Amino acid sequence: MYRFVFTQVLSRFDAEDIHHLTVRALHLLAVLPIAKRVLHRRLAPRDEALRVRAFGVHFPGPFGLAAGFDKNAEAFEALAALGFSHVEVGTITARPQPGNPRPRLFRLVGNRAIINRMGFNNAGARAAAARLRRPRGLPAVVGVNIGKTKVVPEERAAEDYMASAKELAPLADYLVVNVSSPNTPGLRNLQAVELLRPLLESVKSVAGRTPLLVKIAPDLADEDVDAVADLAVELGLSGIIATNTTIGRPGVVSDEAGGLSGRPLKARSLEVLRRLHARVGDRLTLVSVGGVEDLDDVWERILAGATLVQGYTGMIYEGPLWASRIHRGLSRRLRRHGYRSISEAVGAADRVT
Repeated sequence: MYRFVFTQVLSRFDAEDIHHLTVRALHLLAVLPIAKRVLHRRLAPRDEALRVRAFGVHFPGPFGLAAGFDKNAEAFEALAALGFSHVEVGTITARPQPGNPRPRLFRLVGNRAIINRMGFNNAGARAAAARLRRPRGLPAVVGVNIGKTKVVPEERAAEDYMASAKELAPLADYLVVNVSSPNTPGLRNLQAVELLRPLLESVKSVAGRTPLLVKIAPDLADEDVDAVADLAVELGLSGIIATNTTIGRPGVVSDEAGGLSGRPLKARSLEVLRRLHARVGDRLTLVSVGGVEDLDDVWERILAGATLVQGYTGMIYEGPLWASRIHRGLSRRLRRHGYRSISEAVGAADRVT
């Protein structure tokens, strides 16, 4: 049913307009306590075998929503009610900013992909913090993804990230330093270890006990992936999220600038995950995102070493019941393969002889 509605109706309208309409509808759902709780009872993961403990946080399942959808922490409760085990809000910057000029969000339906050049459009850390402080009507694991304000020069990036962390870390179940979006000029330069080290040290100094992760780009060279992994272990970070969108165009014909997400990113994202797992083992929590479309993709990422898996573009093409279907499928697959829990399956591909 959803695919018919998407093909015949939604795909005919501007992608960003539909996105804003969806967020408003979810925000409305979030303020309707009975409807929200009914959906949560029906759709949220409840199988004990799916429960995941990562960096001291308990997740009801392994599959969550990646940053980029709920930019202003407006709809995370409704999204949890739809079956996501966790919702990563943002990317949030210290100061409010409008992002890049429209149009800036494009569907590539034939490739099951999206190109975006949003540019961290958000209402700022203070506005997000106010929303995150509100009492919650149902349990929701919320990560907060922070990025650099566009007008802040590179040499003051650490100060800018620290401002966001001070506002948001106490309200987050985990905090993510995003240095990998292609849509803020110069941001990806911060992935170079000599720049990333002082930045992460600064954010860690104000994050307190909140688990701190870093999100990297799929376009990093393999040796740079290794360098970031080694740095994350050295600094005692909680994990790495791999990967963000790509500036490459694998199998895609498009003149639009911006980050590509969806099916074309699948192979590289999986490759980076496997490399990270080989490098760090279980010393860090690995969160895999990029090209995740269905149960098979989630299962493959778990076997390859991901403790948690995230998606976003797949929901655009699969609809609001996507996460719930994946978690139900994971329950069946665990039992079919003789695993008592998701934790037993993490990295199992490396243990096959």
